[in-house]
Amino acid sequence: MKHHILILIVAAGVAFSCKNSSRHVQLFNGKNLDGWYTFLKEKGENFDPNQVFTVKEGNIIISGEEFGCITTEEEFENYKLTVEFKWGDRTFAPRADRARDSGILLHSVGEDGNYDGTWMNSIECQLIEGGTGDIIVVGDGTDSFSATTTVKQGDDGSSSYYAPDGEEKTFNRGRINWHSRDPAWKDTLGFRGMNDVENPVGQWNTIECYAEGGSLSIYLNGHLVNKAYDLMPQKGKIQIQSEGAEVIIRKIELEQL
Repeated sequence: MKHHILILIVAAGVAFSCKNSSRHVQLFNGKNLDGWYTFLKEKGENFDPNQVFTVKEGNIIISGEEFGCITTEEEFENYKLTVEFKWGDRTFAPRADRARDSGILLHSVGEDGNYDGTWMNSIECQLIEGGTGDIIVVGDGTDSFSATTTVKQGDDGSSSYYAPDGEEKTFNRGRINWHSRDPAWKDTLGFRGMNDVENPVGQWNTIECYAEGGSLSIYLNGHLVNKAYDLMPQKGKIQIQSEGAEVIIRKIELEQL
């Protein structure tokens, strides 16, 4: 009997150890914003009288009414981040009639609001109608914030599209379009491109960001849409933007790599 009890105790200890050594971190518990703080332009940290950020029925609702973000209290590096989101119906000035817009800001460092009084400097995985999966260097113009990839230029000569067989280019600011972004993209509400892999408004999407070392690979609904390397910085907090459009999030999970 004592031998059996000892086996049960050891087995329970192993199970407990395995459970707590999991590399998966649920960044959203389905109940509240524990582990995050809010930041709104001109209002600052954790002051949200208009309830731009709420949790209802197991979802984070970001209204978009004011520009700002939710930000993790902790920094992360070497991870796969999975976010399940869909667009809501509401939009607000100054983007009321423009493409629904938000973003996931990775490797966020420095002061809150350092960029345009609203966000931390970071590397953005863009969420926007027609351009979800674009990479944007939300930097200060210095080498402290950069991303390198292979690109092809658009017909307008100023747009860069991720292309595995393209020319290597380093960005200290600006946008790297996902590989099949519609060249005729317009900043209009409800825009959909010819080759979009994002689901229509009201349907759930899964975006996965593999941030390992200096590399970043972005998958949207199972499709590789963008990739960069030699990122600076390579770790930091995670922010999710409020930028004029309602976005609903049901899952934020991080897996350490």
